[in-house]
Amino acid sequence: MSMNIRSTIATVLLAWLTSGVVPASAGTPDAALRQLFEDERAFVWREDPLAATADGVHHHDDRLPSVDADAQRRRLQADAGFLERLHAIDRTGLPAQQQVSAELFDFLVSQRLALAAHREWRAPLNSDSGFHADVLFMHELADPRTRADYENYIARLRDLPRYFDENIANMRVGMREGFTLPAVILEGLSGVIAAEQFARVEDCPLYRPFATFPDTVPQADRAGLAARGRAAIEEGVIPAYARFQHFFEREYRPSARQTIAAHDLPGGPAYYADLVRYYTTLPDATPDGVHQTGLAEVRRIRGEMEAIVREVGFQGSFAEFLAFLRSDPQFYATTPEQLLREAAWLSKQVDGRLPAFFGRLPRTPYGVRAVPDEIAPNYTGGRYNPGAFGGAGEYWVNTYALNTRPLYVLPALTLHEAVPGHHLQGALAREMVDVPAFRRNFYPHAFGEGWGLYAEKLGEEIGLYRTPYQRFGRLTYEMWRACRLVVDTGMHAKGWSRQQALDYLASNTALSTHEIRTEVDRYIGWPGQALAYKVGELKIIELRRRAEARLGSDFDIRAFHDTVLANGGVTLPVLERQVQAYLDAASDSAPDAAR
Repeated sequence: MSMNIRSTIATVLLAWLTSGVVPASAGTPDAALRQLFEDERAFVWREDPLAATADGVHHHDDRLPSVDADAQRRRLQADAGFLERLHAIDRTGLPAQQQVSAELFDFLVSQRLALAAHREWRAPLNSDSGFHADVLFMHELADPRTRADYENYIARLRDLPRYFDENIANMRVGMREGFTLPAVILEGLSGVIAAEQFARVEDCPLYRPFATFPDTVPQADRAGLAARGRAAIEEGVIPAYARFQHFFEREYRPSARQTIAAHDLPGGPAYYADLVRYYTTLPDATPDGVHQTGLAEVRRIRGEMEAIVREVGFQGSFAEFLAFLRSDPQFYATTPEQLLREAAWLSKQVDGRLPAFFGRLPRTPYGVRAVPDEIAPNYTGGRYNPGAFGGAGEYWVNTYALNTRPLYVLPALTLHEAVPGHHLQGALAREMVDVPAFRRNFYPHAFGEGWGLYAEKLGEEIGLYRTPYQRFGRLTYEMWRACRLVVDTGMHAKGWSRQQALDYLASNTALSTHEIRTEVDRYIGWPGQALAYKVGELKIIELRRRAEARLGSDFDIRAFHDTVLANGGVTLPVLERQVQAYLDAASDSAPDAAR
C-alpha cells in the first residue's frame, strides 16, 4: 500500500474519531464484514444516484452525481477507509460465500483506489459514450410510475445543467494537464454530440415520460407534471447540451492531444499497466504478455478461417474473400426490421436449447430493440443493456448503416449479447440470494466479456451456426477479440499508429470498414477494456478442458456451466478456485472419472 493511501486512511480514521462517528463494528468477523458491505453500498448509492436507481434503490432519484473536486476527494477517502476496515477483519473462519465476497470486495475497492490515482474524471467520456450519453436515456432507468416518481424525475432533470457544468470543469482540468482524449477520434464523437441537440422539447428522449403517462398517474396531475417537465427540458436540459457542444467544438477539440497512446498521458506507463491488471483481473498481467498471447491466437484462428475459405470453394486470396463478404448483398439485411427480426429469431432458437446446457436459468426476460438513433452512428454493432434492477434486459442491435451489419456475424453477436451470454449471466447474478448487494451488479470485465466470447463458441454445440459463412462469422468475431489484444497493447504500449491498428483488423477480420473504424477509436478512447474478452475466454476454455480431462465420462456440461455462473461476476483467480473446488467434489463422488 502506498504512503499516499496510508496517509489518506489515517486522515479518514482521525476524522471519524474526532467527529464522534466511528466505523460500524460488530461482535464477529462475519457481522463486521456484512456491516462493511452495507456501509459501502449506502455510500455508493448516495454518491452515485444513477447507480442507486439501476440497483432498484430510489432514495436518491431526485438528483445526479456530484463529480467536482470535493466529491472526488470524498470518494477516495471513503474507499481508503473501506479497505482499511476490510483488512482489519480476520477472514480465516468466515463461511465460504463470505470468503468469496471479501475477496471480490477487496478487488473492487483496491482497483477503485488504484485508478483514482490517475484521476480519470478529467476525461469523462470516450469515443462512443460518456456522461452526456448516459443521462440521455435516464428516463428508461427511472421509468416513473407515480406522481412522486415524476416529481423526482423532474428534479433530476433540473439537476442536469449542474452535472454538465461540473464535467466540463473537469475536462478543462484535463486540458490544462494534458489528460484529454486524442484529437483523431473526436470527429465521430462530434457527430454523436451534434445528434444530441434538439430543436423541440418533444424530440428529446428525456421528454418521453411526459408524452405518455401510465395509468398509475392520476389524470388530474398529468398536465401540470408535463408542463413542469417541458420547462425543465426547455430551460435547462437543451441549453446544457448546447453549452456542452459549444465547449466541445470551440475549446476541447482544439486542445485535444495529438498522440493516441495511454503511455503518452501524464503518468501514462503506470496508468496503462494498472488498466491491464484491472481489465484482465490478473495481478501479474503485463502489456507485453497480453500482446504475445494475442499474436498466438491470431495465428491459430487464421488457420481455421482459411479452412472455411477452402470449404466454400472460393477462388481467390484471403483478402479477396474478406472483400467479397463485405460487399455481396446476400449477406446484408435491406431494412432495420429484417435485421431485428433475424436477431429475435436467433435469440428464440437459443432460448429453446438452453436447458440442455444449463441447470439454472434466470427468471428475468429480455427483449430485442434497435440501438437508439441518437448514438447509433458511432456505436458498436450490438450491446446488452441490463436495464434497471427488477426489469427486463435488452439486446440492442445496431440498425444504422445496414450495409455494415453483416448477417453472417449475427448468430455470434446474439449468443454474446443475449443468451447464453450477457443476459443469462447478468440475470442470474441479479437473482442471487444471501449475497451482499454489490455482487448483484458486480462486473469484472474479464469474466463478463470472457463469458460472452465463450458463449459465441458454445453456439457450435448449441447448433446455431448453420452455414459455413456463419461459422466464418463466429471466427471473425473471435479473431476480432484476438486482434484486440494485439492492437490495444500495440497502440498504448508499443508505439503503433491508428492506421496500423486499422490495417491489422481489416486484414484479419471480415468486419466492415465502418465497424473497424468505430472499434479502433473505441480502443484508443477506452484503453485496456478490449483486453478483457480474449483473456477471460481463454481462462474459461482452459478450465473446461481441465474439467473434461479430470472427470472423463462423468463430465456434465450443465454442472460445469452452473459452477462458472454460480457466484455472479468474479475475478479470474476466484473463478479458477471455484471450478477447482467443484472438480475436487465431483471427482470424489465419481469413481469412474479419469484421474
